[in-house]
Formats: sequence, structure tokens, C-alpha cells
Amino acid sequence: MKVFFLGTGGTYPSKTRNVSSVAIQVGPDVVMLDCGEGTQRQLMHSPVSFMRVRAVFITHLHADHFLGLAGLVQSMSLNGRTEPLLVMGPVGTAETAASMLGLGHFKSQFDVKIGDMRPGDQVDFEQFFVRCAEAAHTVPALAFCVEEPPRPGRFDTAKAKALGVPPGPMYRKLQEGEAIEVDGRTVRPDEVMGAPRPGRKVVYTGDTKPCSSVESLAEGADVLIHDSTMGSAYASQAAEFGHSTSVEAAEVAKKAGVKQLFLVHMSPRYDDATELEAEAREVFAETTAASDFDIYEVRYRK
Repeated sequence: MKVFFLGTGGTYPSKTRNVSSVAIQVGPDVVMLDCGEGTQRQLMHSPVSFMRVRAVFITHLHADHFLGLAGLVQSMSLNGRTEPLLVMGPVGTAETAASMLGLGHFKSQFDVKIGDMRPGDQVDFEQFFVRCAEAAHTVPALAFCVEEPPRPGRFDTAKAKALGVPPGPMYRKLQEGEAIEVDGRTVRPDEVMGAPRPGRKVVYTGDTKPCSSVESLAEGADVLIHDSTMGSAYASQAAEFGHSTSVEAAEVAKKAGVKQLFLVHMSPRYDDATELEAEAREVFAETTAASDFDIYEVRYRK
């Protein structure tokens, strides 16, 4: 699983940051979280091909989070895409996106499936799923969790041998969850398999004030990508406009027990995010202020 930061700024593009978008690759599949203006060009400067994107999840309908969708779809179409694209977001997304994609004489050459999601909804893919929770912004907004299902526990060879299971195909059957017969006795998978191991989990907030629903969604995550629009000196302004400070993002990460925090959606006032990162690290040491085109590989926990 890899996280590609395509746009880490907020409100409007700056000289150093494009607006919101993150791509997450799980195996061969790529999903995008938000698609601010210019995202298709960001993709062209990244290792991610926009032709491999299976779905786009929009956190909310502010322009810096979805305005790049039409251009992305058009580029896909002009490059001969035939596979369908799923576009999902909060209530109102289906109507808004359909209207946007119907402007002018533009018509995609592939099927764009658009739908609304509500807190608690989940979309399943072959190797992972995407579920959402309510975020606390000035308009209806969602936060998304990209998560793998639990993995089987480790196979205990010593226990298998002690139970008389010969090495070979019977090992594989037990690992696949199938009971076997050995010398007239049934050996069950739970006798030789360890406890299930968690899959990897990445949570992306979009724009939000600190809130319990996002904290719950992020519980135990390997990666939390959180709104960090301003430094703590602007806490009142951040709250007024439905955003978080770097310190507030760090507090959410600490409470949720995440492994790694990335700060995104930095205001254009910050040419250098060192200040935001330093403030957050005072609360949660494993914090990084993300930059456009950063890549982070999410490894399985030991």
C-alpha cells in the first residue's frame, strides 16, 4: 500500500502546493481522495497513471476538493479509457458531478458512475474497502478510511508437526481455513494458526474541525492524513471556518493511537510548513508536514 500526495495545500493553489488530492494504491488498484483543480497535471508528475484510478472519493463540495474532476475525466477519455470510473461523495455529489460532467460538448467515452454516501457507508473492492464518517466542516463533509480486511494469523509449523500433520498440501489447506483429517483425527485451522493480523489502514479527513467521529474512524490507523490549515496562533479563525490547527490534528492522532500523522491542507500563507510540523510534533512526535509528490509506503505492523 502506498500513499501519493498530489496536492497538500488548501483554498487555492500556491507556488509550492496544489490543492487537495491524495492517491492510495493497494495492489494494482488506485483510489483518489479529493480531486482539486489541476490534479490531472499533478498525476502526470507522479508515478501514478490516471488510467489506473478506479474511484474518486470526494470529501465535500468546496471547489478546492472537487474542481479537477471534469479535467481528469476528460483526460481519461481522450486517452482511450474504457473501464468505468466510480465517483462518490457526500449527499449532493451525484447531482453536482453529473452537472459538471455535462457542461458544454464534453462526453466521456466510458461510464462514470456517480453516487452519494452517508456516514457509515462502505464501498468494497477486491483487496480493500473504503468507509466514511462525518467530518465537522461548514458544509456536509465526510472523512474516508481506506482499509484492508484482517489477514490470517501466522502458521505454526511446530504445532502442525506435533499434531502429526505432514508438510505439503495439508499445510496449505489449513492456512486457507480448511480442516483436514490426519490418522482418523480432525485438525482444525485454529489449532495451528495464530490470531488474525490487522490489515493496513489509512484515514483522510478532508476539511474538518477536531471531532469524535473522525477520531473514531482513525482509531489504530497506520496513517492519518489530517487537515492542518493553520498554526495554533490562528485557532479561532480555524474553528470559524471549519478547519483544524496543526496542534489539533496532532491531538486527534494521539487520541486515536495512530502510527503516523501527515499534515495537509496548509493555508497559502505558509510557504514553509516547518512551523506547523514543529508545533504538531510537540504533541505527537510521528508527524510530517506533507509536500506535493511525497510518497509514503504503508508497511504491515509486526
